[in-house]
Amino acid sequence: MPDYGHDLLFGAVLVPSAGHAGDAVTLARVADRAGLDLVSVPDHPYRPELLDAWMALAVIAASTTRVRVFPNVANLPLRPPAVLARTAAGLDLLSGGRVELGLGAGAYWDAIAADGGPRREPGEAVRATREAIDVIRALWSEGRRVSLPGEHYGLDGATAGPAPAHPIGIWVGAIGPRMLKLTGAVADGWLPSVPHVPPGRLAAGHRVVDEAAAAAGRDPFEVRRLYNLSPGRDGFPQGPLDAWPGQLAALTMEHGISAFLLPTHQSALLQAFAADVAPATRELVAAERKRAANSPGSADGWGAARRQVGTAGRRTDGWGAADGQDGVIDAPAAAPSGDPLTVRPTPPPKVWRSAERLWDESTRPVGPPADPERRYPRREQEPARNLVAAHDQLRADLDQLRTMVLEVLADALAPGDARSEIQRLSLRQNSWALGTYCASYCRITTLHHTREDEDLFPYLRRSDHRLGEVLDRLTEEHHVIHGLIEHIDRELVAFVREEGGAKEREALRAATDLLADALLSHLAYEERELIEPMARFGTGW
Repeated sequence: MPDYGHDLLFGAVLVPSAGHAGDAVTLARVADRAGLDLVSVPDHPYRPELLDAWMALAVIAASTTRVRVFPNVANLPLRPPAVLARTAAGLDLLSGGRVELGLGAGAYWDAIAADGGPRREPGEAVRATREAIDVIRALWSEGRRVSLPGEHYGLDGATAGPAPAHPIGIWVGAIGPRMLKLTGAVADGWLPSVPHVPPGRLAAGHRVVDEAAAAAGRDPFEVRRLYNLSPGRDGFPQGPLDAWPGQLAALTMEHGISAFLLPTHQSALLQAFAADVAPATRELVAAERKRAANSPGSADGWGAARRQVGTAGRRTDGWGAADGQDGVIDAPAAAPSGDPLTVRPTPPPKVWRSAERLWDESTRPVGPPADPERRYPRREQEPARNLVAAHDQLRADLDQLRTMVLEVLADALAPGDARSEIQRLSLRQNSWALGTYCASYCRITTLHHTREDEDLFPYLRRSDHRLGEVLDRLTEEHHVIHGLIEHIDRELVAFVREEGGAKEREALRAATDLLADALLSHLAYEERELIEPMARFGTGW
């Protein structure tokens, strides 16, 4: 399928949990500050554990300044289109033109019916959606009376308005052929999700949308293509963040996808998506569009551009199989001069939470200075990027752990539930005596945790014996941090045993503050000392 030439958008899917009501708003602020374009929330009105989607979107819009917000996707059977139209238009006016409308025909019909909504057959749901879109668009004019006949939704002399502040896009979450045809005929965008429409099925969906658009007298370009991502081993994109731009850019050039929505509850991942993935993807797409414009007759296509930019990523659906064995997109041979080292260590914390110090940071060993003339091809820098990415996951885990402890102290979360949740964090699962380095294919799994002390550290020690003192110190700190995590668990037990007395509350808070100081300091030190050696020597595997 062609590149439709749309500008690229990047955004988030945030879950407005009733049990953690402020989390989605906090993450939306992170997305807004980080420079993402879109923030969406799912709409499941029949699920009491979720806040109302439009209520959440209103607070998010009021708490941000630039991101556009939308339901992903609005549940039409439980939200009459006339109400949807006026709700979206009103929020668009209040937010200064920052609302779009994701729309779904409905699913989970038992739950919808239990809440008093209709139970519709597939064909009936398609017809109802078509009528709903007509009603919504008619009411987005202003000051006129509107009558529309309809089997499910109609208007009988309704007064239109208010008009939204800008032309709101209607993006349909379509899967089946009838909904895809509807999308091509009347919608402004197609919004599938990876679990329902994996990358290998996109081409077939685009064909239906494009043919329906042409049959309706529309240019297929008029229908923006969006995509709800689902990262992971069986999802898309795959691999570490460094591999994502190439995979997303390929979707743009091969399938016309121009908006990517990332579901996450981790602020660090949102920030990395905005700061690293989005600009790198835009750069790749811009370069390929320029190349294609300069040589429109080229048959080499996007595969050559992927080889040229050297984005690495393993595809499970067969894409790019011609670019390298097993579908691996080959990185380019480095120019003789190479590149400067662009991976930067994360600074240590500027403010200490705890009055206690576990070590004197000024006494930490320092490795040998880097050769100022040394250059590092992009591929050589990937292990260091993966190290920082793994550390970012641990920093996000730390934020989550601290939030849970604060909820325990505020009596908003049972200590037993907190202990259960902490056990699931990769921070807790990590055996700190074994390290934190994550290989490129398992960033958020625990398989990598044996690799630092057992594989990476010995390899670096053999590569440059001058790193010995640094590696010894890092191993020592791993043991200390492991002990701090165990200490928090013991304090939670004591908190329960003593029924949350003042002494136990203070001890739990102090243990958490001490872990935060030690962990953030350690991660910064490890990055400062290992980024350059890892780029110079690699990992040994």
